[in-house]
Amino acid sequence: MTPWLTVIGVGVDGLDDLPPVLHALIDNAEVLTGGDRQLEMAPFTGAPRIALQSPIEAALDKLAEHRGKRVVALASGDPLHYGIAATFLRRFAPGEMRVLPHHSAFTMAAARMMWARQDVRDLSVHGRPLAGLQRHIQPGAKLLILAQDGATAADLAGLLVTRGFGLSRIAAFEHLGGVDETVIAATAEQWGVPRTRDLVTLAVECLPGPAPILLPLTPGLPDDAFEHDGQITKRETRAVTLSTLAPRPGQLLWDVGAGAGSIAIEWLRSGPAMKAIAVERDPIRADRIARNALALGAPELRIVRGEAPAALAGLPQPDTIFLGGGVSAPGVIEACWAALPPGGKLVANAVTDKSAAALVQHRSRHGGDLICLAVSRIDERETSGWHALHPITQLCSIKA
Repeated sequence: MTPWLTVIGVGVDGLDDLPPVLHALIDNAEVLTGGDRQLEMAPFTGAPRIALQSPIEAALDKLAEHRGKRVVALASGDPLHYGIAATFLRRFAPGEMRVLPHHSAFTMAAARMMWARQDVRDLSVHGRPLAGLQRHIQPGAKLLILAQDGATAADLAGLLVTRGFGLSRIAAFEHLGGVDETVIAATAEQWGVPRTRDLVTLAVECLPGPAPILLPLTPGLPDDAFEHDGQITKRETRAVTLSTLAPRPGQLLWDVGAGAGSIAIEWLRSGPAMKAIAVERDPIRADRIARNALALGAPELRIVRGEAPAALAGLPQPDTIFLGGGVSAPGVIEACWAALPPGGKLVANAVTDKSAAALVQHRSRHGGDLICLAVSRIDERETSGWHALHPITQLCSIKA
């Protein structure tokens, strides 16, 4: 396959620092595409121009109409690192494209900070919720962040202060790599700039204060990290359940009868490219799940309001399903099992005898492992000192 779409990374100063061969590709293009800022840099050659604007799918449709022509896309920095080339790959095959990157903002910011690249986490809030940074705010973490706009630095400083990380050091690199590059630096608690220039990359060294809110990435966040009404998989059971679910990068989880959303949220926090859908019939709980997802750094969680099994119709096929509520409801466990592909995994927790019996019946038909989880916690109000939680029957069944 011959590449017809060439994606050229451009620095903040535009096309002047590109080598002649790339200028020739741009000048000879039959179609030019890119964001408004990049297209403004390009000389007028008479070639039609396609602006990459929202909704991006419409722009990709227009681009596809020119398949086979000499199409040049102008992009910022490294187009495959939180860039438009990654979006193109959702529509076009790798063999249809070639990517010619410029220095990325991450590379330049790390050099300014004198940070080893392997010690840094590259992130973006451009077109993404700031709440997605929550899970990356850890003691000693070094973060490089592509900002949404000039308000991002102040918003991030406020988030760090709220989490008890007000001592964190922030450097805002405006027009990074350009002739007018500037840097603004201060701690989060001392940040006094309400707005930077819009084209800005942030470097953050996360330093906790005396009373930070720490959210470890290991399974089993404290129960009080979640807003809930008692319908939550308790911490100890949740840790075991996540271990049984065994999330792997890129997998999709259905959390059916999600309650507070704790399983789906911790699934998303477990690694890169995780996907999850929380299904909850109670609208108040569904709203609570959304608040928990934002507070705990999982804004990508999709929430479906409705009652299973009807609410499951039309959802993308899951790799794994957790059934935490409605185990004994008519048709629910059967619908979940039918939705899984071969090799898919069903994990279900039961509290009542009726729900446990449903799991035993499922196992008799389809196989799987059954365990009983019994946890006791110290309770100073009781003379024995121990308070036993409800034992949990857990099924793990893999579809043949």
